[in-house]
Amino acid sequence: MKVTHKDSEKIVWDPMRSLSGNPLTVSGAQTRTLPKLMAWLILVVSATYVVYTLKLVSTSRACNHEAFPVHPRLSALISTNDSVQLAQNRTGIEHIVFGIAASAKLWDQRKDYIKLWYKPEQMRGAVWLDNKVNTGNDDDRLLPPIKISSNTSQFPYTNRRGHRSAIRISRIVSETLGLELKNVRWFVMGDDDTVFITENLVTVMNKYDHNQYHYIGSQSESHLQNIYFSYSMAYGGGGFAISYPLAKALYKMQDNCIRRYPGLYGSDDRIQACMAELGVPLTKEVGFHQFDVHGNLFGLLAAHPVAPFVSLHHLDVVDSIFPNVTRVQALQRLMIPMKLDSAGLMQQSICYDKTKTWTISVSWGFAVQIFRGVFSPREIEMPSRTFLNWYKRADYTAYAFNTRPVSRNPCQKPFVFYMTNAKLDNSLDQTVSEYIRHRVPYPSCKWKMPDPAMIDTVVVYKKPDPHLWDRSPRRNCCRVKESSKKGRMVVNVGVCREGEISEV
Repeated sequence: MKVTHKDSEKIVWDPMRSLSGNPLTVSGAQTRTLPKLMAWLILVVSATYVVYTLKLVSTSRACNHEAFPVHPRLSALISTNDSVQLAQNRTGIEHIVFGIAASAKLWDQRKDYIKLWYKPEQMRGAVWLDNKVNTGNDDDRLLPPIKISSNTSQFPYTNRRGHRSAIRISRIVSETLGLELKNVRWFVMGDDDTVFITENLVTVMNKYDHNQYHYIGSQSESHLQNIYFSYSMAYGGGGFAISYPLAKALYKMQDNCIRRYPGLYGSDDRIQACMAELGVPLTKEVGFHQFDVHGNLFGLLAAHPVAPFVSLHHLDVVDSIFPNVTRVQALQRLMIPMKLDSAGLMQQSICYDKTKTWTISVSWGFAVQIFRGVFSPREIEMPSRTFLNWYKRADYTAYAFNTRPVSRNPCQKPFVFYMTNAKLDNSLDQTVSEYIRHRVPYPSCKWKMPDPAMIDTVVVYKKPDPHLWDRSPRRNCCRVKESSKKGRMVVNVGVCREGEISEV
């Protein structure tokens, strides 16, 4: 049906008729009164809203000052309880259990490495051997309990280049869990030639929730090793940590998992294969050091990443980290600054002596280098290639990180000063470490500038900083100070001041 304009008007206005069908009528007085009432109603509501809002704002401001006054003693008690709760929640060395892989064949020469860092009165763990060994008079007092690994002959092993002891070692975390020790948060795996800086290990573990699944470690320094095995694998010699819940999950499935991978080479890749089945990725912490290199570690240690220095490995393969002493004696020397300020150990600082045009690099607790000329921090923070890669080739492309060549310019050869002693000066509340120049022949240099050979000793002052890693990562700054003694340089190392940079 077609609807005309008049019809549509009729439809619209029809509802305005009364039930009888007659049109509704409104008187003129009522029509004039209605708009006035509506205006007054809107005015009253608006005024009420404004008054209520002002009152609410004023009340909120008052609350900011003192809503519910707390008695000072109660406030202090609450603050103390919070601090106690935080301290109770922090992971300590007592929450960590070490599983150390060892062999009877090498036990006599490697047990001294374990004695350097393991403290039986404070720590828990076990050394897992393949056969029984004879123990010395002090071994029971200075070493973890010795356990013999269970028989693994029922597991298949088909890798022609490896050794089936890899199966035994891969089960150490599960066997350590089977000891049923109480109050455990983390299991930390290492080898008998691994040295841990346990204070820094605890610092790293406190970054993570031990109630969750965590698999923490680091890769190899060798790019080829990482390709052959996996960039997703924690290398056991450098050490790795597994949280307690993850260790329980691994324990339940590991034996069947191992049977599925008979062709793998070592223990580390078997652990990683099981982690992949559990769906847990590697969390990388660069302070765990596998040291898959040969020769002199100086370049790596003198330019350590800005991260806690947690471990060293392959100590029988690399040179002694300090010259003219045995490997064990060198590590004993390293323990001196470690006890004073473990957080700052091996941390690099870079500064300049602008009056002499020298570049100074301080690797605290280890060595100081003085370079003729000005090198940018970008260059100095890069490890110099004082070492060979794992396959004994001088191939700079074989590393999993950036390196720089050892300079061929005789004037740019660094003068190296090794740490000989360190102590805490209680009057200054600072550590005082001494570094003596390494006496080796230096090539002649024709540059017209002061010769670093005039310096025999570098003295470094540094305030202990146990909360260094509670802050965001940043290198410390160093400053060259005036020295009253001939042949001595004085350097201060510490937290960078506002606006302070390592300026070229």
